[in-house]
Amino acid sequence: TLLRLQRDDEAMTAFRAVLAAEPAHPDAHYGIATLLDRQRRHAEAIEHYRAALNHKPDHADAMAGLANALKNTGRHDEALATGRQVLALRPDSARVAGLLGSILAEIGTMEEAQAQLRRALALAPDRPEFAYYLVQIAKVRPDDEALRALEAALPRAASLPAREQSLLHFALAKAYDDLGERERGFRHLLEGNAIKRSETGYDEAGTLATMDHLAQLFTPALLAARRDLGDPSDVPVFILGMPRSGTTLVEQTLASHKAVFGAGERPELSQAIGRLAVEGRGAAAFAKAIHALSGEELRRMGAAYVAALRPLAPDAARIVDKMPGNFLFIGLIRLILPKARIIHVRRDPVDTCLSCFSKLFTGEQGFSYDLAELGRYHRAYQRLMAHWRAVLPAGVMLEVQYEALVDDFAGQAQRIVAHCGLDWDPACLAFYKTARPVHTASMTQVRQPIYRSSVGRWRPDETLLQPLLDALAGP
Repeated sequence: TLLRLQRDDEAMTAFRAVLAAEPAHPDAHYGIATLLDRQRRHAEAIEHYRAALNHKPDHADAMAGLANALKNTGRHDEALATGRQVLALRPDSARVAGLLGSILAEIGTMEEAQAQLRRALALAPDRPEFAYYLVQIAKVRPDDEALRALEAALPRAASLPAREQSLLHFALAKAYDDLGERERGFRHLLEGNAIKRSETGYDEAGTLATMDHLAQLFTPALLAARRDLGDPSDVPVFILGMPRSGTTLVEQTLASHKAVFGAGERPELSQAIGRLAVEGRGAAAFAKAIHALSGEELRRMGAAYVAALRPLAPDAARIVDKMPGNFLFIGLIRLILPKARIIHVRRDPVDTCLSCFSKLFTGEQGFSYDLAELGRYHRAYQRLMAHWRAVLPAGVMLEVQYEALVDDFAGQAQRIVAHCGLDWDPACLAFYKTARPVHTASMTQVRQPIYRSSVGRWRPDETLLQPLLDALAGP
């Protein structure tokens, strides 16, 4: 009951109490795994899903949870095999068909992914989530059953849980955009974002203050005093910037190189920073820790990061971490991994913000669900990037402009590969043919050759867009 009410801390305590009394209880293991998944602690969740299955091999919910957690840790072959197993157990489950569809979409098997999602939609036409996922990976046509299901659900939208309401409106926005009814679609975006924002505990003042504080913390003097103390590995490559700025395209280009492994959006760096807060370093943990960390601790942090990534690709010369929000941590990256390559991807601010506003992110991007907040966040990001640009030594960070990448892809791709200290590989030009899982909202785009339609993307009536334009312009 606590799990369903999302009272997660109390639920975890209750499940652990069950395991203390009965260590083999499969449902307690399943409940703990579900809670760990919510916290994006997928590796720990996998252990508990497996424990549940050890004690109850036909526990279909645990099997489905395991498949999803394996997908989220990049183990797509195992995820797909497990997903097919659970589908055999529950052939008429919309949830399982939807799960299998999402796994297939991430590995690029789009035809079968669409078939599974259409099956899920047929099994549960009143649940907007399956239509939502379907319209994300397939262009909507006027007679599409996904569109019919979404329009049929609209009259009862107010009776749906908030999550399903936002899925419904975001899906309709994408569908109408596909059909050329863009103003109609944008009004659904406004509705969907407003619902999502009401459910998001985004602290704008705290977020913007933190970003400005980072610039004050990582001074030229601090970076110079601790230069070259971190781990000397040259394996990591960080691709960062605003979400929807072109980071996935740059990663896919690099991952097409024979010596590079694209690891996707990795949580290890933010997790390491989170750990600084619980190691007895006080309330202002991050700021204090940076000044308190010894050279040996900086080296250990860098080595631990590399050790976490290395098993993903034991022989790769470079491993790419494409977590866009790592732009916050460029100063720390410089301290713990002084030989890491950094690639900052930029895009027109309005195009970037509108693209963010059009997506219902799987991870929490609380700043993106209100046009004015989105504009103010982008300005704070620009201020912080200007600081990193000023304090980093020449050659540490390569800046790639999305529009330039689209205009001169071959030239920019060669520039990106050279920045990573690698010889040119022509396979980088055919990035869309590279078979690898892609988790992000760009999973369909990076499987297509370069196109220009996202440059100067369509913009709604200026009155609707005014909050964003005002925020981007500043006071």
